[in-house]
Amino acid sequence: MTTRLHTVLVANRGEIACRVIRSLRAAGIRSVAVYSDADADALHVRMADAAVRLGPAPASQSYLDIDKVIEACRRTGAQAVHPGYGFLSENATFARALEEADLIFVGPPATAIETMGDKITAKAAVSERDVPTVPGISRPGLTDDELVAAADEVGFPVLIKPSAGGGGKGMRRVEDASGMRDALASARRESAGAFGDDTLFLERFVDTPRHIEVQVLADRHGNVIHLGERECSLQRRHQKVIEEAPSALLDEATRQRIGTAACDAARSVGYVGAGTVEFIVSAKKPDEFFFMEMNTRLQVEHPVTEMVTGVDLVDWQVRVAAGEELTLRQEDVTLTGHAIEARVYAEDPAKGFLPTGGTVLGLEEPSGDGVRVDSGLRVGTVVGSDYDPMLGKVIAHGADRAEALSRLDAALAGTHVLGLRTNVDFCRFLLARPEVVAGDLDTGLLDRTVDDYVATPAPEGALVAVAMHRTEERWARVPASRRGPWDVPNGWRVGGRAEVWTRLDSGPGSDAVTVGLKGTPGDAEVTLTDATIGSTDATHVSARHHARVARDGASLRLTIDTTQQRWTVVRSADTFWVAGDGGTWDLRLLPLIDSRIHDSGAADGEIRSPMPGSVIAVFAADGDEVTAGQNILAVEAMKMEHSLTAPIDGVVRLHAATGEQVPADHLLATVEPADSDTDPEEENNA
Repeated sequence: MTTRLHTVLVANRGEIACRVIRSLRAAGIRSVAVYSDADADALHVRMADAAVRLGPAPASQSYLDIDKVIEACRRTGAQAVHPGYGFLSENATFARALEEADLIFVGPPATAIETMGDKITAKAAVSERDVPTVPGISRPGLTDDELVAAADEVGFPVLIKPSAGGGGKGMRRVEDASGMRDALASARRESAGAFGDDTLFLERFVDTPRHIEVQVLADRHGNVIHLGERECSLQRRHQKVIEEAPSALLDEATRQRIGTAACDAARSVGYVGAGTVEFIVSAKKPDEFFFMEMNTRLQVEHPVTEMVTGVDLVDWQVRVAAGEELTLRQEDVTLTGHAIEARVYAEDPAKGFLPTGGTVLGLEEPSGDGVRVDSGLRVGTVVGSDYDPMLGKVIAHGADRAEALSRLDAALAGTHVLGLRTNVDFCRFLLARPEVVAGDLDTGLLDRTVDDYVATPAPEGALVAVAMHRTEERWARVPASRRGPWDVPNGWRVGGRAEVWTRLDSGPGSDAVTVGLKGTPGDAEVTLTDATIGSTDATHVSARHHARVARDGASLRLTIDTTQQRWTVVRSADTFWVAGDGGTWDLRLLPLIDSRIHDSGAADGEIRSPMPGSVIAVFAADGDEVTAGQNILAVEAMKMEHSLTAPIDGVVRLHAATGEQVPADHLLATVEPADSDTDPEEENNA
């Protein structure tokens, strides 16, 4: 029986909620958004036909509250719920609650969610359909003694894995028998803490593993098809960063076999809807593949499959949930060209991928042939610490893999989020790696190469653009009636003009740069130097240019010598966010007279929050004497805890308390140096 759907509630937020709403709109279906207080003005709320507040920012009091979601359906007349991914998408209790409320869950049966949500029962289910699984031992209630005894038979190295959860938590690789018991104890602790379940099982470690997953689609009439595979081997700590379709590893014969195995895995649990079956494949034996798990929901990386098949997976999810039969047959599915996706996160790769946050002050998202952006951002969006740091995805399609790579790199170069740091520059670094270009991937590649990453320094054009912007600000403050030689900030002096200086911190690993402008914003001589004006150092001139600037809306049309450039500059307090060809940079305004440029003030004893979040612990009392390296506070954001230590010996002065919400770079504490007998004059002359 088919139900005619007229209203669907989207029980999610951010880019996936926006993406689902777009497909609902194309199908002529009314959309209902839900939101927390933190998302009251979010893009998905603005896009939907109706919106319902669920509660405060914490997900447990809003997006994860099943009763509130069902009540929102009743208030708006929604007949069905699309869960997106994350939150309630793989929650069997939620699926059953919707059924009991006579609402349609746009997803699989609760029984399929339960079976595939437990890795041990999932392996048992697919094994009955002869889907290959990694050699190992997996049954409920295995003791440490049983796991130790089985390890020799399985063969070292082995992987200890938790039955519940994912994301690499609780997973341990063990090289020989001597390390088994310690690894088991550690894995049980982490698994119990993360998932409330310390059940473990054992698998043989697959050498040079590649992560390959297959998209399946099934209806309520017994039809199951697959839409090819995706390669997801570029991961950081088991979290995917770059995904592509199809995989460069598989030949056509293996592609057909792995697709058939994925369909059999779906049939083993009576699957309905869109789902993903994940396999592990050895790069050294690409014709062998082993079942890992099944994700009973839409995947973050589904756009690459849509771009090579032309199939709207969300549209088919909704149609299948309404009871329609698949009109697609396996022989109708063809893979055309190649597609690659990069996930855009609010994180700072130069600082160990710490989560970032802030207000989106400016936004430029790419477009063009073969380019797609799935995003939940708009100017004014506040990116906080309450939810996952993923902001969106940039996807590119090409006739072949080389063209897709080139288009994605160009698209990322045109992706500018001003107001917070992102991983876009790191993604471009990764795409340029020779191993990635050659398709020579494995799940450890990213972690092995991450230490080679160095943030791209701000180019001269960006520095000049900021100085020009700052000069424009100064000119704008002078009324036209008062623009005489003594009032205009152009460095005018009797007998000539002096340079007007702007000193900028040009980012991690880079020296501070001073930009001097002589003239007007429309016509200036520019001097760039790496020396501090007013210091005793001899001025070191690195470049001299002639520059002109003209406004084009929010952008600066900058001519440096004969080169035409376009830059967007937005100021937030003492930080200038500048975007142009090749990247986005945040350049901090520095004093001209300070010859010592410190990183976040650490050398001065300041302790600042590296990310927006909550102070979850304070380890010292105000006025305590502390030593360099001693833990002072801990900040938590986006499920990550970060301990902050004293940068120097001295007396601590606290400026924040446990439970306080703080923005990035907020001053949390100051360590005042202990009294010293050193003569300051002698110290300056040292």
